[in-house]
Amino acid sequence: MENFKITPLEKMFQILQLSDMAKEIWNEHFTPIIGQEQVDYMLDKFQSPHALQQQLEDGYAYYIFSVDDTDVGYMGIQPQDGKLFLSKLYVKKESRGQGIARRGVEYLCGLCKERGLSSIWLTVNKHNDGTIACYKKLGFHTVREQVTDIGSGFVMDDYIMEKQVD
Repeated sequence: MENFKITPLEKMFQILQLSDMAKEIWNEHFTPIIGQEQVDYMLDKFQSPHALQQQLEDGYAYYIFSVDDTDVGYMGIQPQDGKLFLSKLYVKKESRGQGIARRGVEYLCGLCKERGLSSIWLTVNKHNDGTIACYKKLGFHTVREQVTDIGSGFVMDDYIMEKQVD
């Protein structure tokens, strides 16, 4: 994968592209796990252009993964209390299994070292078995469980996973 790039999200048209990519990935991947109604709610609350813009203003950074100039996924991060919160890491179905998540996490490990951050942590749905297995393969381990009320009668039932940065 010689033509792989990770590009910081900076311009409004990129926010629109990312929001569209989120809809594609979330509808394909999360509907069987949490149902269409919660997917629609979460896309609007967390991945709409307005929500993404607000997150950028609140200190989040987003990065788009591309291969041969085709967008294949993205990640969102925020430094918190000496650690890096990996809020989102999503790859399109046809691009999974090609080491994109691994390259994204390697990139984040470099950022952590540059910024003096000790680890990367994330939340992952307890029923998202394939993703949990991927994170374990990348060196993350479960540190606790968490149920978060996200409004409108929906909750996120997650594991908190963490990876120490060497």
